Amino acid sequence: MATKQKIQFVCQECGDSFPRWEGKCSSCGQWNTLVEEKVASEKSKTATKNLFRGGGVGGVRPGPIPLNQVDVLAETRRMTGIDEFDRILGGGIVAGSVTLIGGEPGIGKSTLMLQVALQMAGAGSPSLYVSGEESLEQTRLRAGRLGAVSEHLLCLGETQVETIGEHIQAVRPSCVILDSIQTAWSEESGSAPGSVSQIRDSAAHLITLCKHIHVPLFLVGHVTKSGVVAGPRVLEHMVDTVLYFEGDQHHNFRILRAVKNRFGSTNEIGIFEMGGSGLAEVKNPSELFLQERPEGASGSVVVPALEGTRPLLVEIQALTAPNGGFGAARRSANGLDQRRVALLIAVLEKRIGLRMFDQDVYVNIAGGVKVEEPAADLAALSAMVSSFQGVAIDQKTVVLGEVGLAGEIRSVSHLDKRLAEAARLGFTRAVTAPWQKNRAPAGIKIIGVKNVGDALKALEIY
Repeated sequence: MATKQKIQFVCQECGDSFPRWEGKCSSCGQWNTLVEEKVASEKSKTATKNLFRGGGVGGVRPGPIPLNQVDVLAETRRMTGIDEFDRILGGGIVAGSVTLIGGEPGIGKSTLMLQVALQMAGAGSPSLYVSGEESLEQTRLRAGRLGAVSEHLLCLGETQVETIGEHIQAVRPSCVILDSIQTAWSEESGSAPGSVSQIRDSAAHLITLCKHIHVPLFLVGHVTKSGVVAGPRVLEHMVDTVLYFEGDQHHNFRILRAVKNRFGSTNEIGIFEMGGSGLAEVKNPSELFLQERPEGASGSVVVPALEGTRPLLVEIQALTAPNGGFGAARRSANGLDQRRVALLIAVLEKRIGLRMFDQDVYVNIAGGVKVEEPAADLAALSAMVSSFQGVAIDQKTVVLGEVGLAGEIRSVSHLDKRLAEAARLGFTRAVTAPWQKNRAPAGIKIIGVKNVGDALKALEIY
């Protein structure tokens, strides 16, 4: 008698499972996200467990051994030749590492991965590009637009992970790129391609294989409306590095940000410019972001932000305008946390006495950069006051510091790196916390301020 196939309903947003269908997921609160999926049989589970045992890739796995008896392998890295990409990864690609790259459609994920595959293709060990979304003819046309076609770049149009794994073991490439993980499917999973179960099982299959044979693996992932990689969040925990592409499709600049990296620092960013021949590295992003800064305009200030280990000078712009008494005043922020901007406005009203309750306030970081650190607080606050007062801030002054609820100015980390970058671009003055005055590099003067009132007076805007 045939055994009845068990089913479950899995949320496509959070990955939680339920025995029956419900309109709303009780875990994440999303509506109409539960999809019926088949539960893997015991036979399939056993086959998965034994996949890399016995005569598989890794042989018979040993039992527990003392930590001091574990062989220490040298961390070998291979450079791709794309300096921005290598720096984000921590200095190159580590053998056996798994990297997940997410981003909106059309942002440049496939273009960058094809460029990496072309750089990694060598006569001794070719690279393998697995395309699950485009045909091989489309991939060839894309490579032609990039201006580099190599005989050592192997392309495979396949979506079944078992077949992909067989080719990986046969070729032993220098790197494997799967574009995208949402198109992959395993015959051991009974759910549809793109579902939570398929994404999880397909990724686990390839990750286990590539780590056993020490081949770096890159997985391209789609993102949801909220901007996170589609599928279960466990996918981000399974990989070694998670990279996100940021930027507007209507602008040429793209920012690749590392939000997780087991082989390097997090929050590192790489800046690229999209052109007709692919993504080109931006070697001096600070100068690029400031080259169109208006002179003598109110509401403009420069802050030396720190992204990972890289100092980056960006322009914060603010615009205040009376709302005319029509409803509540608007608070809009692009590139900064909107809640943080509302907090700074409250500090201005309470500690300075600046009446902004009837003002619409718009804050923007030029160039599409996102700054999440509190070191930009004082710069954003100064830009809003500058616009409100109609007084421009000195062009050769940078402003940085965290603003507390009492209006005090707190110190920031790595001030020497930030100010060295500012001095390199011609800035001569910095307004920040007073106890950091002894850390000024040559060519720049630090003006120490204890509170918001002192900062506005030093900037001569209030």
